[in-house]
Amino acid sequence: MSRTSSHRSSASSSSSSAAAAFRAAYDEVLAGWPGPVEAVELPTPYGLTRVNSCGPADAPPLVLLPGGGATSAVWGACAAAGAARTHRVHAVDLVGEPGLSVPVPGRAPRTPGDLADWLDAVLDGLAPRGPVTLAGHSYGAWIAAHHAARRPARLGRLVLLDPTQVFAGLRPGYVLRALPVLVRPTPERIRSFLAWETHGAAPDPAWLRLQDETARFPTARPVTGPRPDLARLAEPDVRVDVLFAGRARCHDPGRAARAAREALPGARVDVLPGVSHHALPLTAAAEIARLLADRY
Repeated sequence: MSRTSSHRSSASSSSSSAAAAFRAAYDEVLAGWPGPVEAVELPTPYGLTRVNSCGPADAPPLVLLPGGGATSAVWGACAAAGAARTHRVHAVDLVGEPGLSVPVPGRAPRTPGDLADWLDAVLDGLAPRGPVTLAGHSYGAWIAAHHAARRPARLGRLVLLDPTQVFAGLRPGYVLRALPVLVRPTPERIRSFLAWETHGAAPDPAWLRLQDETARFPTARPVTGPRPDLARLAEPDVRVDVLFAGRARCHDPGRAARAAREALPGARVDVLPGVSHHALPLTAAAEIARLLADRY
């Protein structure tokens, strides 16, 4: 065997091993979801999108988008806390981010409009005949807000969970802390960053192991761009709920909440004390489930 062939074989073996380790960690978290989980892969213009669903088939649809660097599996705690009793939960792996979605090579989303088209295709596959509740956390909330501003008729309700880059910019100190993880992620760097951001809280160990494995996951450059058109979100077509994490380090939660109330006077805006940004879907699962169940 030539040196080149040997190198390729070694690289392929390493890639396969990393993929197997990621899948094992992903499946371990998914095993903690309530009841049977239906996994589907929906075709979109940007590749196949993995969606994990649970809850009554005839319940109102709830589509959940995770934050950047996370996967759909993070929503298991929320589903178990009650969301899967009141809704048909559809948790989505973002295309190009860690997860089991399979992007088309050379055709990654590049603009917020591309992401809106991608999400349209996902919604077509999940709930083509009626409005849905769309909820997102962090970067997923940014995507959800952009989609809602462009396609308000598709949604009955928009829930933004500690949204980033929607009502306030990122703190410079947070960006500096996150930069090593973004430039060259390692399990050690990921855990160190999460320990700092969560103020030493101890999220679910299985979820932490999955976060470790995302360090070796091949990701595309995330889509960035302007804030969503908040004037469109202020229109009465879509009910909007916004929940900020009171101990978030990514932005000033009090200032972000004031900006949200000013921009969206018809929205319900709350700050949940004692909860950090990255741990929100896990440690505040019961509060999120209650918010989603509230049909005021």
